[in-house]
Amino acid sequence: MENNRLLGYSQKETPIHELSGLAKLICFLLISVIGMVSYDTRFLLSLAFFSFIIFRLAKIRYREIAFVVKFIAVFSILNLLAVYVFAPEYGVEIYGTRHVIIEGWGRFTLTQEQLFYELNLLIKYFVTIPPGLIFLMTTNPSELAASLNRIGLSYKIAYAFALALRYIPDIQEDFRTISKAQQARGNEISKKAPLLKRISGNLAIALPLIFSSLERIDTISSAMELRRFGKKSKRSWYMSRPLSIQDKMAILIVVAITVIGCSLLFLNQGRFYNPFQ
Repeated sequence: MENNRLLGYSQKETPIHELSGLAKLICFLLISVIGMVSYDTRFLLSLAFFSFIIFRLAKIRYREIAFVVKFIAVFSILNLLAVYVFAPEYGVEIYGTRHVIIEGWGRFTLTQEQLFYELNLLIKYFVTIPPGLIFLMTTNPSELAASLNRIGLSYKIAYAFALALRYIPDIQEDFRTISKAQQARGNEISKKAPLLKRISGNLAIALPLIFSSLERIDTISSAMELRRFGKKSKRSWYMSRPLSIQDKMAILIVVAITVIGCSLLFLNQGRFYNPFQ
């Protein structure tokens, strides 16, 4: 049960898991790029709905990503507030009109244009975050490294990419182990403790976590050197497999979505859809 809550690759029988790592990487990058570039609300809402459907197909449970979702939600809200604090009239500059909702104090006036702009920012989180979680939790790191090497990427870089994905659950496990050790010594940082104490306690875990990570890196580096990793220009892969029909269809679907997003850039004469004109 504890391992099921680790954010990392988990083998399941779903259509998303059956796709190759290369296909999922291409789809993830295309959706992320077009989702970040476009500010067409209609397109972003459709893309968010598409991401939600894929998320359901991947059978990822909320308890598996609860901590990450809460963490992202807090920083998303802080980001939206920071955008308003530092540029409360940015939406007015973008859309060229000004419809006041509430006359505030000084430059802090709430306008429809600013709310609409920040709504687009909020939708972008629903567009880009689910594909990232799907890619992380449905992609076998070894299979992804083999796919990247097959398309011409150096196997050293591909292997480093796979190690990074494989290392994420290990970091989480180390964090929990150190956290339990701190609590055993009387440093209460569970949900029973006040918020500020929990924050300071978790920050205190950062130092031993860094040292444990450096020790793990040194162990892995020594093991790779002993096995003469990188001596030859090529290597074989146990998890290598070609692109299947399902992989090609998934890539074509995402490419079509990306083309639609790019065409809207020309139709809107820019990145922004302006409903105030």
